Amino acid sequence: MKPILALETTTRTGSVAILLDREDSDSIAQLPLSDERDHGQQILPTIDALLRQVGVNRQDLGLIAFDQGPGAFTGIRLACSLAQAMGFALQCPVVAVNALETCAWAFAASQRVVLVALDARMQEVYFGVYGQAGIELQPPVLLAAADVPAFISQRLPYWQRAVGDQQVACLVGEGWQVVDAAAGARWYRTLDLEAIDHTARPQAKDLAILAHARACAGRVLTPERALPLYLRNKVAFTTEERAEGLGGNPKARAPQSALLLPMMPVDINEVVELERQSQAFPWSRRNFEDALAAGYRAWVLRLDGVLAAFSVAMVTPDDVHLLVIAVARDYRRTGLGARLVRGVFELAREHGVDRVLLEVRPSNVNALAFYNKLGFEQIGTRKGYYPAGKGVREDAWVLACALDEMAV
Repeated sequence: MKPILALETTTRTGSVAILLDREDSDSIAQLPLSDERDHGQQILPTIDALLRQVGVNRQDLGLIAFDQGPGAFTGIRLACSLAQAMGFALQCPVVAVNALETCAWAFAASQRVVLVALDARMQEVYFGVYGQAGIELQPPVLLAAADVPAFISQRLPYWQRAVGDQQVACLVGEGWQVVDAAAGARWYRTLDLEAIDHTARPQAKDLAILAHARACAGRVLTPERALPLYLRNKVAFTTEERAEGLGGNPKARAPQSALLLPMMPVDINEVVELERQSQAFPWSRRNFEDALAAGYRAWVLRLDGVLAAFSVAMVTPDDVHLLVIAVARDYRRTGLGARLVRGVFELAREHGVDRVLLEVRPSNVNALAFYNKLGFEQIGTRKGYYPAGKGVREDAWVLACALDEMAV
Protein backbone atom coordinates (compact mmCIF):
# COMPACT_ATOMS: atom_id res chain seq x y z
CA MET A 1 0.00 0.00 0.00
CA LYS A 2 1.03 3.61 -0.51
CA PRO A 3 1.40 5.81 2.59
CA ILE A 4 -1.74 7.44 4.00
CA LEU A 5 -1.61 10.99 5.39
CA ALA A 6 -4.27 11.71 8.05
CA LEU A 7 -5.34 15.20 9.18
CA GLU A 8 -7.21 15.72 12.48
CA THR A 9 -8.07 19.33 13.36
CA THR A 10 -11.61 19.21 14.78
CA THR A 11 -10.82 19.81 18.49
CA ARG A 12 -8.72 22.19 20.58
CA THR A 13 -5.73 19.94 19.98
CA GLY A 14 -5.04 18.30 16.64
CA SER A 15 -2.58 15.92 15.03
CA VAL A 16 -1.26 14.57 11.74
CA ALA A 17 -0.21 10.98 11.10
CA ILE A 18 1.24 8.81 8.36
CA LEU A 19 0.39 5.12 8.00
CA LEU A 20 2.96 3.14 6.04
CA ASP A 21 1.78 -0.46 6.49
CA ARG A 22 -1.52 -1.55 8.03
CA GLU A 23 -0.09 -4.95 9.01
CA ASP A 24 2.77 -3.46 11.04
CA SER A 25 1.72 -1.66 14.24
CA ASP A 26 5.05 0.19 14.30
CA SER A 27 4.54 1.68 10.84
CA ILE A 28 2.42 4.62 11.92
CA ALA A 29 3.84 7.95 13.07
CA GLN A 30 2.00 10.93 14.56
CA LEU A 31 2.87 14.51 15.51
CA PRO A 32 0.62 16.86 17.53
CA LEU A 33 -0.74 20.30 16.72
CA SER A 34 -0.48 21.91 20.09
CA ASP A 35 -2.44 25.15 19.85
CA GLU A 36 -5.98 25.35 18.43
CA ARG A 37 -5.60 29.04 17.61
CA ASP A 38 -2.59 28.34 15.40
CA HIS A 39 -3.55 25.12 13.58
CA GLY A 40 -3.55 26.86 10.21
CA GLN A 41 0.05 28.01 10.60
CA GLN A 42 1.27 24.79 12.21
CA ILE A 43 -0.18 22.11 9.99
CA LEU A 44 1.95 22.39 6.83
CA PRO A 45 5.29 22.57 8.71
CA THR A 46 4.13 19.65 10.89
CA ILE A 47 3.26 17.58 7.82
CA ASP A 48 6.68 18.31 6.31
CA ALA A 49 8.40 17.37 9.60
CA LEU A 50 6.46 14.10 9.75
CA LEU A 51 7.30 13.25 6.13
CA ARG A 52 10.99 13.79 6.87
CA GLN A 53 10.71 11.69 10.02
CA VAL A 54 9.38 8.64 8.13
CA GLY A 55 11.41 9.23 4.97
CA VAL A 56 8.46 9.81 2.62
CA ASN A 57 7.97 12.49 -0.05
CA ARG A 58 4.61 14.12 -0.67
CA GLN A 59 4.54 12.54 -4.12
CA ASP A 60 4.71 9.09 -2.47
CA LEU A 61 1.38 9.54 -0.71
CA GLY A 62 -1.49 7.41 -1.99
CA LEU A 63 -4.38 8.73 0.10
CA ILE A 64 -5.33 11.82 2.12
CA ALA A 65 -7.63 11.19 5.09
CA PHE A 66 -9.35 13.91 7.09
CA ASP A 67 -11.78 14.23 9.96
CA GLN A 68 -14.73 16.06 8.40
CA GLY A 69 -16.32 17.00 11.72
CA PRO A 70 -18.33 17.64 13.69
CA GLY A 71 -16.14 20.02 15.63
CA ALA A 72 -14.66 23.50 15.58
CA PHE A 73 -15.76 25.33 12.43
CA THR A 74 -12.29 26.66 11.62
CA GLY A 75 -10.67 23.28 12.23
CA ILE A 76 -13.16 21.43 10.04
CA ARG A 77 -12.68 23.88 7.18
CA LEU A 78 -8.90 23.65 7.53
CA ALA A 79 -8.84 19.86 7.19
CA CYS A 80 -11.32 19.84 4.29
CA SER A 81 -9.55 22.54 2.30
CA LEU A 82 -6.13 20.99 2.84
CA ALA A 83 -7.39 17.52 1.85
CA GLN A 84 -8.87 19.03 -1.31
CA ALA A 85 -5.70 20.96 -2.18
CA MET A 86 -3.34 18.03 -1.58
CA GLY A 87 -5.67 15.60 -3.33
CA PHE A 88 -5.77 17.77 -6.44
CA ALA A 89 -2.04 18.55 -6.36
CA LEU A 90 -0.96 14.93 -5.82
CA GLN A 91 -3.77 13.45 -7.94
CA CYS A 92 -4.77 11.05 -5.19
CA PRO A 93 -8.15 10.26 -3.62
CA VAL A 94 -9.35 11.36 -0.19
CA VAL A 95 -11.29 9.66 2.59
CA ALA A 96 -13.62 11.43 5.03
CA VAL A 97 -14.24 10.07 8.54
CA ASN A 98 -16.33 11.77 11.20
CA ALA A 99 -14.58 12.86 14.38
CA LEU A 100 -16.82 10.83 16.70
CA GLU A 101 -16.05 7.59 14.89
CA THR A 102 -12.34 8.40 15.00
CA CYS A 103 -12.53 8.96 18.75
CA ALA A 104 -14.41 5.68 19.24
CA TRP A 105 -11.94 3.60 17.27
CA ALA A 106 -9.27 3.40 19.97
CA PHE A 107 -11.82 1.84 22.38
CA ALA A 108 -13.86 -0.34 20.01
CA ALA A 109 -11.76 -3.48 20.50
CA SER A 110 -12.49 -3.80 24.23
CA GLN A 111 -16.14 -2.71 24.31
CA ARG A 112 -18.98 -3.51 21.95
CA VAL A 113 -20.96 -0.27 22.38
CA VAL A 114 -19.00 3.00 22.57
CA LEU A 115 -20.92 6.21 23.33
CA VAL A 116 -18.84 9.21 22.23
CA ALA A 117 -19.40 12.83 23.24
CA LEU A 118 -17.22 15.75 22.15
CA ASP A 119 -17.50 19.27 23.49
CA ALA A 120 -19.59 21.48 21.16
CA ARG A 121 -19.40 24.51 23.48
CA MET A 122 -22.49 26.41 24.76
CA GLN A 123 -23.46 23.48 27.05
CA GLU A 124 -23.93 21.18 24.05
CA VAL A 125 -22.16 18.05 22.82
CA TYR A 126 -21.66 16.21 19.57
CA PHE A 127 -22.83 12.66 20.18
CA GLY A 128 -22.59 9.32 18.36
CA VAL A 129 -22.62 5.59 19.17
CA TYR A 130 -20.46 2.87 17.63
CA GLY A 131 -20.18 -0.88 17.91
CA GLN A 132 -17.30 -3.24 17.33
CA ALA A 133 -15.57 -2.86 13.94
CA GLY A 134 -16.93 0.69 13.71
CA ILE A 135 -20.60 -0.15 13.07
CA GLU A 136 -22.59 3.08 13.44
CA LEU A 137 -25.46 2.67 15.89
CA GLN A 138 -26.26 6.39 16.22
CA PRO A 139 -25.19 8.91 13.55
CA PRO A 140 -23.66 12.14 14.84
CA VAL A 141 -26.14 14.55 16.40
CA LEU A 142 -25.90 17.78 18.36
CA LEU A 143 -27.57 17.69 21.78
CA ALA A 144 -28.01 19.99 24.72
CA ALA A 145 -25.93 18.40 27.49
CA ALA A 146 -28.92 18.27 29.83
CA ASP A 147 -30.90 16.22 27.28
CA VAL A 148 -28.25 13.51 26.83
CA PRO A 149 -29.28 11.13 29.66
CA ALA A 150 -32.90 10.96 28.46
CA PHE A 151 -31.79 10.61 24.84
CA ILE A 152 -29.60 7.64 25.79
CA SER A 153 -32.12 5.96 28.08
CA GLN A 154 -34.72 5.82 25.29
CA ARG A 155 -32.34 4.39 22.71
CA LEU A 156 -29.82 2.27 24.64
CA PRO A 157 -31.90 -0.95 24.47
CA TYR A 158 -31.97 -0.72 20.66
CA TRP A 159 -28.23 -0.04 20.39
CA GLN A 160 -27.46 -3.02 22.61
CA ARG A 161 -30.02 -5.17 20.81
CA ALA A 162 -28.22 -4.49 17.54
CA VAL A 163 -24.91 -5.91 18.80
CA GLY A 164 -25.90 -8.23 21.66
CA ASP A 165 -27.86 -7.43 24.79
CA GLN A 166 -25.13 -8.56 27.18
CA GLN A 167 -22.46 -6.15 25.93
CA VAL A 168 -21.35 -3.31 28.21
CA ALA A 169 -21.80 0.24 26.93
CA CYS A 170 -19.04 2.70 27.73
CA LEU A 171 -18.57 6.48 27.66
CA VAL A 172 -15.63 7.99 25.77
CA GLY A 173 -14.76 11.57 24.93
CA GLU A 174 -14.16 14.97 26.48
CA GLY A 175 -17.81 15.92 26.01
CA TRP A 176 -18.87 13.78 28.97
CA GLN A 177 -17.38 16.41 31.26
CA VAL A 178 -20.00 18.81 29.87
CA VAL A 179 -22.77 16.26 30.42
CA ASP A 180 -21.56 15.57 33.97
CA ALA A 181 -21.74 19.30 34.74
CA ALA A 182 -25.32 19.44 33.48
CA ALA A 183 -26.67 16.13 34.83
CA GLY A 184 -24.47 15.31 37.82
CA ALA A 185 -21.22 13.39 38.01
CA ARG A 186 -22.84 9.95 38.52
CA TRP A 187 -25.86 10.21 36.22
CA TYR A 188 -24.68 7.27 34.09
CA ARG A 189 -24.75 4.77 36.98
CA THR A 190 -28.54 4.45 36.73
CA LEU A 191 -28.15 3.33 33.07
CA ASP A 192 -25.39 0.76 33.80
CA LEU A 193 -22.92 2.67 31.65
CA GLU A 194 -19.20 2.49 32.25
CA ALA A 195 -17.11 5.67 32.16
CA ILE A 196 -13.86 4.84 30.34
CA ASP A 197 -12.20 8.11 29.31
CA HIS A 198 -13.68 11.57 29.86
CA THR A 199 -10.69 13.31 28.24
CA ALA A 200 -10.38 11.45 24.92
CA ARG A 201 -10.24 13.34 21.63
CA PRO A 202 -9.86 12.01 18.08
CA GLN A 203 -6.31 11.13 17.03
CA ALA A 204 -4.88 11.19 13.51
CA LYS A 205 -3.33 7.71 13.91
CA ASP A 206 -6.78 6.18 14.45
CA LEU A 207 -8.12 8.22 11.55
CA ALA A 208 -5.41 6.75 9.30
CA ILE A 209 -6.37 3.18 10.22
CA LEU A 210 -10.06 3.85 9.61
CA ALA A 211 -9.25 5.52 6.28
CA HIS A 212 -7.29 2.47 5.16
CA ALA A 213 -10.29 0.22 5.87
CA ARG A 214 -12.59 2.55 3.92
CA ALA A 215 -10.20 2.68 1.00
CA CYS A 216 -10.05 -1.13 0.90
CA ALA A 217 -13.88 -1.12 0.76
CA GLY A 218 -13.83 1.35 -2.13
CA ARG A 219 -15.19 4.25 -0.06
CA VAL A 220 -12.88 6.94 -1.42
CA LEU A 221 -13.79 10.39 -2.72
CA THR A 222 -12.47 12.64 -5.42
CA PRO A 223 -10.85 15.75 -3.89
CA GLU A 224 -13.74 18.10 -4.74
CA ARG A 225 -16.01 15.99 -2.52
CA ALA A 226 -13.90 16.54 0.59
CA LEU A 227 -16.75 18.30 2.39
CA PRO A 228 -17.35 19.24 6.04
CA LEU A 229 -19.92 17.70 8.37
CA TYR A 230 -21.66 20.54 10.20
CA LEU A 231 -24.29 19.85 12.84
CA ARG A 232 -24.80 23.45 13.88
CA ASN A 233 -25.75 26.11 11.35
CA LYS A 234 -24.84 29.00 13.63
CA VAL A 235 -21.90 29.52 15.95
CA ALA A 236 -23.94 31.48 18.49
CA PHE A 237 -27.59 32.10 19.35
CA THR A 238 -29.08 35.32 20.64
CA THR A 239 -30.69 35.57 24.06
CA GLU A 240 -34.10 35.70 22.41
CA GLU A 241 -33.38 32.58 20.35
CA ARG A 242 -32.24 30.66 23.40
CA ALA A 243 -35.39 31.71 25.25
CA GLU A 244 -37.34 30.10 22.40
CA GLY A 245 -35.43 26.86 22.84
CA LEU A 246 -33.11 27.26 19.86
CA GLY A 247 -29.69 25.70 19.95
CA GLY A 248 -28.51 22.23 19.08
CA ASN A 249 -29.77 19.98 16.33
CA PRO A 250 -33.51 20.33 15.59
CA LYS A 251 -33.64 16.63 14.71
CA ALA A 252 -32.51 15.55 18.14
CA ARG A 253 -32.64 18.52 20.52
CA ALA A 254 -35.32 17.11 22.80
CA PRO A 255 -36.15 13.47 23.52
CA GLN A 256 -39.15 12.42 21.45
CA SER A 257 -41.62 9.58 21.62
CA ALA A 258 -40.79 8.55 18.04
CA LEU A 259 -37.22 7.23 18.00
CA LEU A 260 -35.28 7.59 14.74
CA LEU A 261 -32.63 4.85 14.59
CA PRO A 262 -30.32 3.42 11.93
CA MET A 263 -31.75 0.24 10.44
CA MET A 264 -29.78 -2.82 11.58
CA PRO A 265 -29.87 -6.46 10.46
CA VAL A 266 -31.79 -7.26 13.65
CA ASP A 267 -34.63 -5.03 12.37
CA ILE A 268 -35.09 -6.79 9.03
CA ASN A 269 -37.77 -9.27 10.13
CA GLU A 270 -40.07 -6.42 11.20
CA VAL A 271 -39.11 -4.26 8.22
CA VAL A 272 -39.95 -7.02 5.74
CA GLU A 273 -43.34 -7.55 7.37
CA LEU A 274 -44.18 -3.82 7.30
CA GLU A 275 -43.06 -3.65 3.67
CA ARG A 276 -45.28 -6.62 2.84
CA GLN A 277 -48.25 -4.90 4.47
CA SER A 278 -47.57 -1.60 2.69
CA GLN A 279 -46.70 -2.54 -0.89
CA ALA A 280 -48.45 -4.60 -3.55
CA PHE A 281 -45.03 -5.65 -4.89
CA PRO A 282 -42.75 -5.38 -1.84
CA TRP A 283 -39.00 -5.53 -1.52
CA SER A 284 -37.72 -8.95 -0.49
CA ARG A 285 -35.63 -9.77 2.55
CA ARG A 286 -32.64 -10.12 0.21
CA ASN A 287 -33.24 -6.58 -1.12
CA PHE A 288 -32.96 -5.14 2.39
CA GLU A 289 -29.97 -7.30 3.31
CA ASP A 290 -28.16 -6.24 0.13
CA ALA A 291 -28.98 -2.57 0.77
CA LEU A 292 -27.44 -2.67 4.26
CA ALA A 293 -24.43 -4.63 3.01
CA ALA A 294 -23.88 -2.03 0.28
CA GLY A 295 -23.80 0.77 2.84
CA TYR A 296 -27.08 2.42 1.86
CA ARG A 297 -28.49 4.70 4.56
CA ALA A 298 -31.57 3.21 6.17
CA TRP A 299 -33.65 4.30 9.15
CA VAL A 300 -36.44 2.94 11.31
CA LEU A 301 -38.90 4.94 13.40
CA ARG A 302 -40.17 3.27 16.57
CA LEU A 303 -43.02 4.28 18.85
CA ASP A 304 -43.05 2.51 22.23
CA GLY A 305 -40.93 -0.23 20.71
CA VAL A 306 -43.22 -0.78 17.72
CA LEU A 307 -41.82 -0.36 14.21
CA ALA A 308 -43.92 2.51 12.81
CA ALA A 309 -41.99 3.46 9.66
CA PHE A 310 -38.75 2.95 7.74
CA SER A 311 -36.85 4.28 4.73
CA VAL A 312 -33.80 3.38 2.64
CA ALA A 313 -31.76 5.87 0.59
CA MET A 314 -28.72 5.67 -1.66
CA VAL A 315 -26.13 8.43 -2.05
CA THR A 316 -24.78 9.08 -5.56
CA PRO A 317 -22.28 11.72 -6.72
CA ASP A 318 -25.09 14.02 -7.88
CA ASP A 319 -28.08 13.33 -5.64
CA VAL A 320 -29.63 11.15 -2.95
CA HIS A 321 -32.12 8.55 -4.17
CA LEU A 322 -34.97 7.63 -1.83
CA LEU A 323 -35.41 3.96 -2.71
CA VAL A 324 -38.22 2.83 -0.42
CA ILE A 325 -40.31 4.26 2.39
CA ALA A 326 -43.24 2.83 4.34
CA VAL A 327 -45.40 3.91 7.28
CA ALA A 328 -47.56 1.43 9.20
CA ARG A 329 -51.28 1.93 8.59
CA ASP A 330 -52.03 2.98 12.20
CA TYR A 331 -49.40 5.75 12.04
CA ARG A 332 -50.17 7.32 8.67
CA ARG A 333 -50.97 11.04 8.48
CA THR A 334 -49.08 11.64 11.73
CA GLY A 335 -45.97 13.26 10.24
CA LEU A 336 -43.70 10.20 10.43
CA GLY A 337 -43.30 9.97 6.66
CA ALA A 338 -42.32 13.63 6.45
CA ARG A 339 -39.83 13.12 9.27
CA LEU A 340 -38.14 10.31 7.34
CA VAL A 341 -38.00 12.43 4.19
CA ARG A 342 -36.41 15.27 6.19
CA GLY A 343 -33.74 12.77 7.24
CA VAL A 344 -33.04 12.02 3.58
CA PHE A 345 -32.58 15.74 2.92
CA GLU A 346 -30.17 15.97 5.87
CA LEU A 347 -28.23 13.10 4.31
CA ALA A 348 -28.03 15.04 1.05
CA ARG A 349 -26.65 18.08 2.89
CA GLU A 350 -24.03 15.94 4.64
CA HIS A 351 -22.78 14.67 1.28
CA GLY A 352 -22.79 18.00 -0.50
CA VAL A 353 -25.52 17.20 -3.03
CA ASP A 354 -28.50 19.44 -3.60
CA ARG A 355 -31.28 17.17 -4.81
CA VAL A 356 -33.34 14.16 -3.71
CA LEU A 357 -34.87 11.79 -6.29
CA LEU A 358 -37.49 9.06 -6.04
CA GLU A 359 -39.87 7.00 -8.19
CA VAL A 360 -43.61 6.64 -7.64
CA ARG A 361 -46.46 4.92 -9.44
CA PRO A 362 -48.80 7.37 -11.25
CA SER A 363 -51.69 5.34 -9.84
CA ASN A 364 -50.56 5.99 -6.24
CA VAL A 365 -52.46 9.25 -5.81
CA ASN A 366 -51.93 9.40 -2.05
CA ALA A 367 -48.15 9.14 -2.43
CA LEU A 368 -48.15 11.75 -5.19
CA ALA A 369 -50.10 14.17 -3.00
CA PHE A 370 -47.67 13.54 -0.11
CA TYR A 371 -44.56 14.17 -2.22
CA ASN A 372 -46.06 17.20 -3.96
CA LYS A 373 -46.80 18.73 -0.57
CA LEU A 374 -43.13 18.30 0.36
CA GLY A 375 -42.00 20.11 -2.80
CA PHE A 376 -41.30 17.24 -5.23
CA GLU A 377 -42.04 17.69 -8.92
CA GLN A 378 -42.03 15.25 -11.82
CA ILE A 379 -38.89 15.43 -13.98
CA GLY A 380 -39.23 12.25 -16.03
CA THR A 381 -40.86 8.88 -16.64
CA ARG A 382 -39.43 5.35 -16.51
CA LYS A 383 -41.47 3.24 -18.93
CA GLY A 384 -42.68 -0.12 -17.57
CA TYR A 385 -40.67 0.28 -14.38
CA TYR A 386 -43.05 -1.36 -11.90
CA PRO A 387 -44.70 -4.79 -12.04
CA ALA A 388 -48.49 -4.51 -11.99
CA GLY A 389 -49.60 -8.14 -12.06
CA LYS A 390 -50.79 -10.46 -14.81
CA GLY A 391 -47.75 -9.67 -16.91
CA VAL A 392 -48.54 -5.94 -17.01
CA ARG A 393 -46.01 -3.23 -16.20
CA GLU A 394 -46.68 0.27 -14.90
CA ASP A 395 -44.62 3.38 -15.58
CA ALA A 396 -42.77 5.19 -12.81
CA TRP A 397 -42.81 8.95 -12.47
CA VAL A 398 -39.41 10.29 -11.44
CA LEU A 399 -39.81 13.06 -8.87
CA ALA A 400 -37.14 15.47 -7.66
CA CYS A 401 -36.83 18.16 -5.03
CA ALA A 402 -33.91 20.52 -4.52
CA LEU A 403 -32.79 21.14 -0.96
CA ASP A 404 -33.70 24.81 -1.11
CA GLU A 405 -37.22 23.95 -2.35
CA MET A 406 -38.16 21.45 0.37
CA ALA A 407 -41.47 22.45 1.92
CA VAL A 408 -40.99 20.89 5.39
